[in-house]
Amino acid sequence: MLRKFIHILFLPCSKATMLMEKRNAKAISRKEDWQLSLHMKICKWCRAYEEKLKILDDILKRKLSQKENVEINDSDIQGFKNKVLEKLNL
Repeated sequence: MLRKFIHILFLPCSKATMLMEKRNAKAISRKEDWQLSLHMKICKWCRAYEEKLKILDDILKRKLSQKENVEINDSDIQGFKNKVLEKLNL
């Protein structure tokens, strides 16, 4: 029972990273935001992942906008990330 409570209150890293990706693509619920905030306070690995995620998003936006002069939105970036994850079989 304690283990279930901990997973409800403090998300596992796998769920936290998915919420970060979801937050980049669209808004997350208040509960999800609260859970993610708590997790980020205690998990240095997910904080590092979030920083790398921000860097990757910035790089992709700059590179794609330079080549085609088109506006790149967050859902386009999320789609690219999903394709990469599929290729990696994650």
